[in-house]
Amino acid sequence: MLVLPQELTHRQAPACLRMLLQGLKVHKEPSVVVDAQALAVFDTSALAVLLECRREALSDRKTFAVQGLPAALNSMAGLYGVADLLPAA
Repeated sequence: MLVLPQELTHRQAPACLRMLLQGLKVHKEPSVVVDAQALAVFDTSALAVLLECRREALSDRKTFAVQGLPAALNSMAGLYGVADLLPAA
């Protein structure tokens, strides 16, 4: 399981994405789950990071899901029309 940090804003997005993509490289299971339960401070960059992680997982022919997505981030995803791309684990 890949884990998001407590804070994921524009400032942390590049480092967080690098960490997640490195985790994907060594992840051997056919499904990828990102744990977002610790996420407390975020902006739209969090969505961008999750969507890029999803894209990479799908390109490796793995399924993708998010566990514990904060309600506010889920609402933001709905507002931008991408909520269906971030299914709950």
